[in-house]
Amino acid sequence: MAKLIIVVDKAQDWAPFYQYDGVMTLPDYLKWSAKNKQRTRVINLCRQSLYLGTGYYCSLLAEARGHNVMPSVRAFNKFNRHEIADIAEDIPGSILTQLNKALAEETATQLIFNIYFGETELKALKKVATYLFEAFPVPILRVELQKKQNWQVKTLKIGSVHKLNEQEQSIFGNTLEKYSHKIWRVEPTNKKYKYDLAVLVDPKEKFPPCTPKSLELFAKAARKAAMDIEQIGARDIHRLAEFDGLFIRETTAVNHHTFHMALKAEREGLAVIDDPNSILRCGNKVYLQTLFEQHKVPMPDGIMLFKQDEDNLERAADSLGLPLVLKIPDGSFSRGVVKVKTLTELRAQLNTLFEQSAIILAQRYTYTEYDWRIGVLNGMAIFACKYFMARNHWQIYKHGKAKTESGGFTTCAISEVPSHVIDAALQACAPIGDSLYGVDIKQDGDKVYVIEVNDNPNIDDGVEDLYLGSKLYDMLVDDFIRRIELKR
Repeated sequence: MAKLIIVVDKAQDWAPFYQYDGVMTLPDYLKWSAKNKQRTRVINLCRQSLYLGTGYYCSLLAEARGHNVMPSVRAFNKFNRHEIADIAEDIPGSILTQLNKALAEETATQLIFNIYFGETELKALKKVATYLFEAFPVPILRVELQKKQNWQVKTLKIGSVHKLNEQEQSIFGNTLEKYSHKIWRVEPTNKKYKYDLAVLVDPKEKFPPCTPKSLELFAKAARKAAMDIEQIGARDIHRLAEFDGLFIRETTAVNHHTFHMALKAEREGLAVIDDPNSILRCGNKVYLQTLFEQHKVPMPDGIMLFKQDEDNLERAADSLGLPLVLKIPDGSFSRGVVKVKTLTELRAQLNTLFEQSAIILAQRYTYTEYDWRIGVLNGMAIFACKYFMARNHWQIYKHGKAKTESGGFTTCAISEVPSHVIDAALQACAPIGDSLYGVDIKQDGDKVYVIEVNDNPNIDDGVEDLYLGSKLYDMLVDDFIRRIELKR
């Protein structure tokens, strides 16, 4: 668990709030050192926010000490350059619409309010506050709005805690307590757990990467290793600094909160699976195709088709033959993947898929009764399954209007998997990273073809863990502890 330090210019700046031993002046903070390489989070409330002021130096020296600080030096620099005007001009139309809708009944032409750690007492401006906080992550952001024909952001400034009135002090204190949560509390002397891991889940997700039972088994293995587990959701993004690590057990995507949470967790110094680079690299089939070509990873023959090219139909059919497979770059669970048997089908599907993506990947079709799924963690194969095709279908998943069907499976010991299948899986993961991956491979005798690498592979009770049982969860926990210790 991280230690929270709050730095102020003068001790009386903190007088309105309840006492906390982590509140220090800047000179005291520079004399202080963390115990046992404990991660440290600094909230910088120094008064002087201009370049080379005490606030700037606090963040600059905190970063030099390896501490995670808010505001960062980068955030300070935004206020000393012209990025504020740029951000104000580039605010998305949806946010401006929300702003003008929220203030439709407002008769004044000017409005000034504070955003505390991304929150504001003006509930109607919650989305605006969230957007501005992500662009300018500071503890107190003072916002001035102005109405001409429509409401616009006029100025943004770093607010000062010593200038808050009594009501604002109450809001700030409550928001800080909520924002810092467990970090805020003094740690008990008989702390049972050495590590804190957040597990990101969405209870409403239709095809989650873990069943509830497998999450329980993982938590059991974690507690045995002195690791506390807490399931969190998308709204807990600002709580990430409480934890030592983040395990993403939602289906990931780049244009999704899972990616933003992975980025933030990495910036906070957490051990992260799936890390942002893995999400980026695995989340796009066109990227993987190019990466595999560069690293000579065995894969099906394929070509990229571009929306503006007029010869896509002929190039795909002539190069790959029919039938062939078309894929949108960011599809998952067999969605956005279609097999075409004729030129008529090819033309129709290309028109449909180009509405979703400017580039389509076309690949040679290879039939197999099953796909290998090899689980890889930190460059080592840890589980192996055969996923069989759904009945009367050419894919593992068959999506219907009413329901989705899937084929059967067989779980194998790693020693039972042909060596060239394992070699191909490890070869495919090497240029991506050292995270947790699920590599899908087709085997045709002595030939293997890597279909894709998944950055958040399924680990379901009674499936991927069928051979290793609890040992699989022990391996995951041990690897998280290894990653956490490397961060310290």
